[in-house]
Amino acid sequence: LHLGVDQCIQKFLDVARQTECFFLQKRLQLSVQKPEQVIKEDVSELRNELQRKEALIQKHLGKLRHWQQVLEDISVQHKKPAEMPQGPLAYLEQASANIPAPMKQT
Repeated sequence: LHLGVDQCIQKFLDVARQTECFFLQKRLQLSVQKPEQVIKEDVSELRNELQRKEALIQKHLGKLRHWQQVLEDISVQHKKPAEMPQGPLAYLEQASANIPAPMKQT
């Protein structure tokens, strides 16, 4: 059974190589007979690659803008406490502002 599987795999690989060789020969014939077609295909592939890279750049720029905004927001938040009145009472008022109000029991 194991020998049969190995033979099938080898046969499959041989057929795959023959198929690849066939297409490479056709490609060579095409490049000799119609070189402009190969150039058109290359240009098309390069355009597609440029579009993919442009989309990737836009995606990264969007992320960059998002994180710049996050950093700016954090920076603004850190500046606010310095502008607030200092002292023990001011600190307690600021800390208690973050505590949620107790739920009223009915």
